[in-house]
Amino acid sequence: MTHTTRATRAAAGTALAAAVATAGCDDPDSTPARLGEAGPVPATQQGDGDPRKGYEIIVNRGYVTCGMPYDAYAASRDTSPVEQRLPGRTGRNAQLPYHLNATERDGAELVVTNCLTCHGATFDGELIVGLGNEFRDFTSDPAAQAESLGLYVENGPGAQAWQRWADRIAAIAPYMRTDTIGVNPAPNVTMALMAHRDPETLQWHEEPRLEPPPQDPLPVSVPPWWRMQKKHAMFYHGAGRGDHAAYMMLKSLVCTDDVEQAREIREWFTHVRAYIASLEPPDYPYTIDPALATRGKAVFQRACAGCHGRYDGDEPYPNLIIPLEEIGTDPAYARQAVKAERFIRWFNRSYYGQHAEARPAPGYVAPPLDGVWATAPYLHNGSVPTIAALLDSDRRPTYWRHHLAPREYDPDTLGWRHERLGHGKDGAADEQAAKRIYDTTRHGYGNAGHTYGDGLADGERRAVVEYLKTL
Repeated sequence: MTHTTRATRAAAGTALAAAVATAGCDDPDSTPARLGEAGPVPATQQGDGDPRKGYEIIVNRGYVTCGMPYDAYAASRDTSPVEQRLPGRTGRNAQLPYHLNATERDGAELVVTNCLTCHGATFDGELIVGLGNEFRDFTSDPAAQAESLGLYVENGPGAQAWQRWADRIAAIAPYMRTDTIGVNPAPNVTMALMAHRDPETLQWHEEPRLEPPPQDPLPVSVPPWWRMQKKHAMFYHGAGRGDHAAYMMLKSLVCTDDVEQAREIREWFTHVRAYIASLEPPDYPYTIDPALATRGKAVFQRACAGCHGRYDGDEPYPNLIIPLEEIGTDPAYARQAVKAERFIRWFNRSYYGQHAEARPAPGYVAPPLDGVWATAPYLHNGSVPTIAALLDSDRRPTYWRHHLAPREYDPDTLGWRHERLGHGKDGAADEQAAKRIYDTTRHGYGNAGHTYGDGLADGERRAVVEYLKTL
């Protein structure tokens, strides 16, 4: 079998980066991108879809059209029956982990990732579809993993499929590798994919057409899917307006090489969006003090509902973008988004932007809080481990790490049990230990801001925590 090596790809990648830097290979459209503003995000009409069909597409279809050959997958790892099963999985899918799907492309049987890689997680041993996975590890080199599978690939359609997939992973690997377990690189990966594609034809180019994003992804916490019942903009900084399906399908950019294929996937994602918007948060599984929760509701409506909305009637969630200078949380993610005009223009000029608009703002959307008790850690970058610490900034650790063995939830603070540390990554025993440390002194990882709870009395904060268990 003939294929390029990882070293060859790495050398080519270095040369291509230099070429981009020296050739000014940027977006030819220099029109300033339109940005969002503080205040309410307006609603837009969404397409009609069938939630049941959307679920079936998520768990059984190959909407990512390239991946590892099944034979290589099976030869390289344990394929004993999976523990976390999802209802409705059919055929080969029923034998795979919940975050992988089986598909066939050009005569090759493939294993591909699905949305639940990031948007499915366990809580007390139960798999919850739509819960962001805050323990997923993106610190290893995905290009090395993809390359290693080539040892199990024979000539033929499987070899061609592996070559295509491995080349794409090698191109974007530098932009998807984090140095902290649990944070998510998805926005950075999407920008890297845009850099390699023509916005009008979606043709893949080995040389990036735009200057790629930074190779050190800013941390992002994965929001729960059930918020999409209420949100007008999909992302923390207010981008993702218009047709939400156009954004939800961007994961397929790894392999979608023409508009015709994108149009087919877009039809599927009308149903996927409908399924996501139909989800309800899980019920809080532990004991709730009704009297304390009632007192907390009154405090919440006085101190929190203006931004996060009310949960006792038909009053709509306000969909408010709060400016950076007011919210005070780490500004790096929002600032990167509004400065990355080349990617805003790419999206708005592409097939995906025909019915949607990338319009980030220099601020953050105050999210709806349905099921917020299950979504630790908190803030857009996952820098605050518990709700109790979110409501009292003096309780926020500068350096911390989750307890992993066993992983335990703390009902008193609404977060996963963690350890406060006296040092950051530089003081870790080794590289693996450093990956587990959340260091809030690093760029983009700050835990400042959202100090609205600091003005509450201790008893009021405890009451609000109790009330949030009811949402």
